[in-house]
Amino acid sequence: MESTNNVMNLYQTWLEKASAEDILAELKAVEGQDKEISDRFYRYLEFGTGGLRGVIGAGTNRMNVYTVSMAAQALADYLKNKDSDAAHSVAIGYDSRNKSTDFAKCAAATLASNGIKVHIFPELEPTPVLSYAVRELHCSAGIVITASHNPAKYNGFKCYGSDGCQMTDGAAGEVYAFMQKLDIFDDVKRGDFDELMAQGLIHWIDDSLVEKFLDAVEACSINPGLCKDAGLKVVYTPLCGAGNKPVRAILKRIGIDEVTVVPEQEKPDGNFPTCPFPNPEIRQAFECALKLAETVQPDLLLATDPDSDRVGIAVKSAEGYTLMSGNEVGAMMLNYMLSCRKAQGNLPKNPVCVSTIVSSDLGTVIAEKYGCEMRRVLTGFKYIGEIIGQLEAAGEKDRFIMGYEESYGYLCGTYARDKDAVVAAMMICEMAAYYKKQGKTLLEVMDEIYTEFGYYRNRLLNYEFFGQEGVEFMNSVMDQMRHNPPAEIAGDKVLTVSDYYLSVRKNMTDGTESEIKLPKSNVLAYKLENGGSFIVRPSGTEPKIKVYTAAVGSIESAEAKLDEFEKDANAIMGK
Repeated sequence: MESTNNVMNLYQTWLEKASAEDILAELKAVEGQDKEISDRFYRYLEFGTGGLRGVIGAGTNRMNVYTVSMAAQALADYLKNKDSDAAHSVAIGYDSRNKSTDFAKCAAATLASNGIKVHIFPELEPTPVLSYAVRELHCSAGIVITASHNPAKYNGFKCYGSDGCQMTDGAAGEVYAFMQKLDIFDDVKRGDFDELMAQGLIHWIDDSLVEKFLDAVEACSINPGLCKDAGLKVVYTPLCGAGNKPVRAILKRIGIDEVTVVPEQEKPDGNFPTCPFPNPEIRQAFECALKLAETVQPDLLLATDPDSDRVGIAVKSAEGYTLMSGNEVGAMMLNYMLSCRKAQGNLPKNPVCVSTIVSSDLGTVIAEKYGCEMRRVLTGFKYIGEIIGQLEAAGEKDRFIMGYEESYGYLCGTYARDKDAVVAAMMICEMAAYYKKQGKTLLEVMDEIYTEFGYYRNRLLNYEFFGQEGVEFMNSVMDQMRHNPPAEIAGDKVLTVSDYYLSVRKNMTDGTESEIKLPKSNVLAYKLENGGSFIVRPSGTEPKIKVYTAAVGSIESAEAKLDEFEKDANAIMGK
């Protein structure tokens, strides 16, 4: 964290050396406003496992052409240091966010100025298409310019390894180490994008790659041809993001012709004028789709986030349309795939599915029914991608059924190493058509699953903290909970405390400890009596702490317990 003197020195340096007109205008606009200047310069954006993410604007603590170029320079230095003799190449994608195209081009220009070949998409594409492209084009790394489902003021620089997974903790740490050595103005190579393209160092990615991606997605269908006569009606919103073309293309391929796109959210728009929080996890993102549904009366609503790696759904019910959670959709999709493949006789020997430690245990009991191994990994789809890579290296990638996380990310198939809203949209629609032919809605199918396996209820609580003071408070909360764990939460005794940063799981009954064999992560998980859990972790991409609560029982008792958990969480977070 920078001292007051360093903050003002950085501010003056930027005034002298920054040439971008929008950056200079913002710097001059905050002149004399110490708090505004401090917020922009009190730190550099950290390069973590999600790369960079921050508010768009001027300063070291903002997303701008200078911080993006600095990250690209660090990536170039990392690749050259790793293998100085290799002919490195990097694939770059981007979504509809403000400045995404500019940031993609300036990253490309920096990499190319360092002699690294760049493959860049000529238009916005979903994040999973970039993951696919890295492997298809045999690249050393990949970049996506996106802030996923954050509000419009954010953007980000997400980095991928040669395996198509988001960069591992170790690799991200090495890139960040190179980044810390750089002077943001003097040590970063910046060339002209068009000149570097003319020199053959930057190449547009051909449309045929996207078609190959769609071929790979379509090959994941469990019941090919089933949708053609199902009469499924869908309302779809890409939330002004990258999903519009590929999602519509894949639904057309599998025979779903009655797709109505929300007109005011169809075209790319980084301001997200009708959905200030373009997050398919929340009902507000569905407002335009729900209004359109009053006229269209579809069976299903689909919403993909701006970089189209997450998808949310709402299902027609007697009360209108009911939103389903990521835990529910993931469990239902897993049940559909396992049951159909078992009936078809093509379920592999020793099948594997993968979910995260913060996702519902419902998927685990469904997997057990079909003899499927459920592997639990840390939050972050790269860990799911790594499992696919391990299976592939062992010649066993056909064992992989699907991976999913509670935050609306799903992947079926091994063509990509990141969550994919394109394949998820296809699979959800195929699943809905399959059950529609049986006279069931997805809500009715979910009720059947709950009846068979028990009511697993989950609730995610988000606590936002802003500025320097917010970061300090978040750190103090995690320190307090780590060193003084509660004996009970909402009246339920804490049975075990899992500290994923210290890699230790402690049995609170007898005091014994065991090792957690997962990468270090700032996560605290409390397993409670009566089957509940309470998991706390700071977001890796936003200034917030997330609390994941879970309860098992009847719907009424489980929801009541979640209410109690929320009261305790509010007290812990000072809300």
